[in-house]
Amino acid sequence: MERFAREHGQEFYGVRVLDNPGKTLARGWNVLLQAFTGDVILRVDAHANIPPDFVEKNAACLEKGEAVSGGQRPCVLDSPTQWQKTLLLAENSMFGSSIASFRRNVEKMYAKSLFHGAYRREVFETIGGYNEELGRTEDNEIHYRMRKAGFRLCFDPSIISYQHVRSSLRKMIRQKYGNGKWVGLTVGVCPGCLSLYHFAPFIFFLGFLITTILACMGIWQLAAVMWGLYLLLAVGMTLSYIGNKNWNITSLSLPVLFLLLHMCYGVGTAVGLVCLPWWKKVHHKGESPAVERVRCALRKKAAEEG
Repeated sequence: MERFAREHGQEFYGVRVLDNPGKTLARGWNVLLQAFTGDVILRVDAHANIPPDFVEKNAACLEKGEAVSGGQRPCVLDSPTQWQKTLLLAENSMFGSSIASFRRNVEKMYAKSLFHGAYRREVFETIGGYNEELGRTEDNEIHYRMRKAGFRLCFDPSIISYQHVRSSLRKMIRQKYGNGKWVGLTVGVCPGCLSLYHFAPFIFFLGFLITTILACMGIWQLAAVMWGLYLLLAVGMTLSYIGNKNWNITSLSLPVLFLLLHMCYGVGTAVGLVCLPWWKKVHHKGESPAVERVRCALRKKAAEEG
């Protein structure tokens, strides 16, 4: 980024590389929010890329009167091996990932959350910055506060950005476990920013755990029903996703991949819920001070600019 700033400083206005001593995404965005001077801020994360018309389409959406805009976020591959294609299929599927609108919706609508959103400056002047206590759910929480403040999150399907799927099963499992753990921890901070689908893997995990324990005690019928229904659903979803276009020998592992992703996410949520009392005692002291700090900084800068 420093080399980019040196080499392209004349092509792009005001290229700056900022230090993030906090080393987390939420802290980094708060550093940025206190430094930026434009009318709109557009978020693009790592493991992602944007097409040439991405900025233009977000600008067009905001010019129609929207305060927040965003669009679809399909996953793509870094290296198109057969195994990575199967991982991509699991990640892009509704059964393996989620029903979030930015993954597959094709109609313009107002969403609960957005990926790679564009935000008018006034949004952060009103609600403040990111909650620095949160690790993976900071975007869910800040979008919740935006909605509570009266801002609508416009999902425009013509706006597209891409996320690179994790390159190995180990990395994907670590990601799902971390996502699940932060869902459990966020229950103690902002339960309203979470939806029921965030807890679906945890419900799967509890169901498998309880019925398996009962089966070990001789009550096997519930386990047979639970595992049987899940197997039928996983196989049915696999057949619907594969088709002729996506078929390769590794596609046969999709039912197992679905189970691994669900279990890792569900175990992560369970761990987060178990750790929640200790975590709240150590880390959560009410509203994150950074929220108000960023709000004050932005309002002060707005007043100085006239």
